[in-house]
Amino acid sequence: MTPGKRALDLLIVLLLTCLLWPVVMVIALVILIRDGRPIFFLSERMKSPDEAFMLVKFRTMTNEPDDGAASGGYKTARITPTGRVLRRYRLDEIPQLWNILRGDISFVGPRPPLRRYVEMFPALYGEVLRARPGLTGLATLVYHRREAALLDGCHTAAQSEAVYIRRCVPAKARLDLIYRRNRSVCYDLKLMVQTVMGR
Repeated sequence: MTPGKRALDLLIVLLLTCLLWPVVMVIALVILIRDGRPIFFLSERMKSPDEAFMLVKFRTMTNEPDDGAASGGYKTARITPTGRVLRRYRLDEIPQLWNILRGDISFVGPRPPLRRYVEMFPALYGEVLRARPGLTGLATLVYHRREAALLDGCHTAAQSEAVYIRRCVPAKARLDLIYRRNRSVCYDLKLMVQTVMGR
């Protein structure tokens, strides 16, 4: 990560933390009262082909011990009423400001993959993860709705896994590599604005 990109991350994350801490407290309290503990959902992700970290989100689903696979329509019943609201407005992702502050991810970059997919496609993710993973990015903006539509039609874990591997992994990787070739502070700012504007 370049010094300019890291400086931009730190500046924005500190500003957002100052603005959003009351929102974080309210959301945490609502989850605690309505859905109980845990308030946060931790998921192991990869920031390089051999370096993992714990991605933090607000919990939006009922607890499931073995939840380390791509989401699909078969998981829809586990989404809590609170979680539906948080997901609709992407409020569940606010805790990832902590990951940005730690340097696990940047604001912009490829979404950090699960270990299992990095191990399945080491050469592919060896290229993708040469850019620091991000909260948002080109693949997120271009392919998120398509990915959601594909996975929402999956009714089993096996079907979801097959569709994700066959349709989503290569498509997102192509976009992530386009981002890597064109990345700059200005390009990051453009993608961040598009994310906020919902475009």
